[in-house]
Formats: sequence, C-alpha cells, structure tokens
Amino acid sequence: MAKGTVNKVTILGRLGNDPEVRTTQNGTTVATLSIATNDGYGDNLTTEWHRVVVFGKGAEAIQKYTRKGSQLFIEGRLRTSKYQDKNGNTQYSTDIIASSFEFIGGGSQGGDSNYQNNNSNYSNNNQQSNNNNFNKQPQQQNKMPDFAEINSNNFDDDIPF
Repeated sequence: MAKGTVNKVTILGRLGNDPEVRTTQNGTTVATLSIATNDGYGDNLTTEWHRVVVFGKGAEAIQKYTRKGSQLFIEGRLRTSKYQDKNGNTQYSTDIIASSFEFIGGGSQGGDSNYQNNNSNYSNNNQQSNNNNFNKQPQQQNKMPDFAEINSNNFDDDIPF
C-alpha cells in the first residue's frame, strides 16, 4: 500500500444475475458479478450497481454456491480499466476487485462460508495464489480484559500532574 492512500471497498448486496464465470488461457477461473446495493429510505430509495471481479478458488466458490438474488458481503479495492469500444471510442470501467467475501443468508450458500485472497491482483498474469484461506476457520483473537479485570495496583505512581 502506498503511503497516505487507501483503496478499500466494502459492500453488502445481492446478485442482479447469475455470475459470469470464465477460465483464462493460463487456467485461472474469473467470476464477474453484478451486485446491487440500496441507498436512501422510503420513497427515496435508489439502487446502485457494482461490477465485482473474483479470481481463482473464490470464483469457483461463487460459481458453485451463488445465483441471481444471492446476498454477498464483499471487500476489495477499486480498479479502473480503459478500453476501446466497437466504434473506437475510449471507455472506462471501474470494477471492485474482491479480496474477500462472505455468503450471507440461508439456502444453499450457507451463512458462515467465507473466502479471503491476500494476493488478488487484476493486472497480474498469474492470478492463482496458494495464500488464500477459503473455508479456513478464523484465527482466535486475544480477548481484551474487562475493566474490572484490570489490576489497579499495576499503575505507576509517577503521574506527572
């Protein structure tokens, strides 16, 4: 990560259609998703559509366990690509490159499956990674002690005021 910058996206939404899954020439599975999120409330509710790209084993899981209407929690980064359309005009596409996701809700996708890929990189030709944690149980985190558990006798008496 470059100093002083952050490129992180977090969305929770539903698939607008079945995932588009393909395999690259080097054998990497790529899933392209159209995710809808809502903004506002009441009569002022609007829908925003997000294009999400998932690589490798994550794309395989997306293909196997999701369909139109499935709810996903996705974390990733934004990536803008430039291309020429059929008429030779320059077009831009901003995608979310997924680094992790969770299947939300019941049904065939389950509620506690998650995927995390620490090495996803849209422009890298070798997208497959051995550093992903698909279906890996989260590591146990150390619990902060409750306020009552802190021993007040451990504080230093040399307070400067």
